[in-house]
Amino acid sequence: MAESRAIRVLLVDDHQVVRRGLRTFLEVQDDIEVVGEAADGVEGVERAEELRPDVVLMDVKMPGMDGIEALRRLRELDNPARVLVVTSFTEQRTVIPALRAGAAGYVYKDVDPDALAGAIRSVHAGHVLLQPEVADALLSQDEGGGGGQGRGNGLTEREREVLALIADGRSNREIARALVLSEKTVKTHVSNILMKLDLADRTQAALWAVRHGIGA
Repeated sequence: MAESRAIRVLLVDDHQVVRRGLRTFLEVQDDIEVVGEAADGVEGVERAEELRPDVVLMDVKMPGMDGIEALRRLRELDNPARVLVVTSFTEQRTVIPALRAGAAGYVYKDVDPDALAGAIRSVHAGHVLLQPEVADALLSQDEGGGGGQGRGNGLTEREREVLALIADGRSNREIARALVLSEKTVKTHVSNILMKLDLADRTQAALWAVRHGIGA
């Protein structure tokens, strides 16, 4: 039974030494299982479709298809895996496009093993991992002019409550507990929010909410 609850992780990095190190970090975690590896974005997308992992640890800079393009392909394929970018690049010009392409967050390659495991658990639970400086940079970039706020007028009061909790980093389960709803109902609200705001995922919803003064 414990095995069925393990978080299934796919490692995508062009450096075998890095993949080996990540695997070594994670093999000591009882609730995390590394189910596969890939050496570039093309193979990463193929393996993600084949293995259907819960979380993908994705490098950004890889030959051929890089991590950002792989993220876009996974979104196009509606792959449900949550993608955690693992990068040695701290520049916002590298991290921000990855988040915009659908990453649930990012960690650096020198991350502490316990912190890495915690990040995997966090994104698997539905949280969005953003460093404050990157969140500020994302919020400062105006992508929709004034139209975004107008779309928000179509949200119901309950949807605005759910959106505020998404912005606070809450998972569907935590939102359900906070609002005394079923997880299924919360999922429906989240889907409606994304549709009404014309957003692709929870990361964009959280950023939209903060930009427009809802929640965190």
